[in-house]
Amino acid sequence: MNLIWALGASIVVSLISFVGVISLLLKENLLNKILLLLISFSAGALIGGAFLHLIPEAVEKSAHGNVYLFVIVGFILFFVLEKYLHWRHCHKGKCDIHTFTYLNLVGDGVHNFIDGLIIGSAFVVNINFGVATSFAIIMHEIPQEIGDFGVLIYGGLSKNKALLYNFLSAVTAILGTLIGFALANVSDVFLKLLMPVAAGGFIYIASCDLIPELHKEQNIKKATLSMGVFILGVAFMYFAAAIHH
Repeated sequence: MNLIWALGASIVVSLISFVGVISLLLKENLLNKILLLLISFSAGALIGGAFLHLIPEAVEKSAHGNVYLFVIVGFILFFVLEKYLHWRHCHKGKCDIHTFTYLNLVGDGVHNFIDGLIIGSAFVVNINFGVATSFAIIMHEIPQEIGDFGVLIYGGLSKNKALLYNFLSAVTAILGTLIGFALANVSDVFLKLLMPVAAGGFIYIASCDLIPELHKEQNIKKATLSMGVFILGVAFMYFAAAIHH
């Protein structure tokens, strides 16, 4: 049953790749408002997921004191991936992308595979945690996929090719989910290691990619709203943790 839930979540995450087409239908001003709220909620949910779910769960399951070391390893791993794979979280499609169009697809494929590993492992812990983790990932994926679609279009691909290639890179999440679920079931060590590494990745994405986007908002009302939605994201993960326990 947990595997079915995990596969369902990873399929939804993969289908999010088609959300990029929405950017062609909405006015830029409205799109930017929606993206700001999604980024705010995602940042809060990822921070909440790391500190309220993944790290406490890893500490509880681990008999040794290396949990926080692996959180740092996860943070560094995501930093290296972003640095050397040119993995862009370009939420408004305004990056200098022409040289990196196909490399962006490779980086996104790796990213989605890691998301799949996290989803698969989360559902091994329990369904509630799996759903909450998947929701946080989906909230993060929507602005990213809209940005990725813009990157591919500006990089010279047609709309149809951009959607197809973006979807193919997203399908790696399903493969990651199957591998993550299998390894977490077979080896408790894998789950103990992946949870703090994933937590480090969540903290990196939220603090280095998403929160800097929020700082760009100059309007005090919009900035206050985005902070409120950020706190809402943290609260969502807090209540999900409370239900789990």
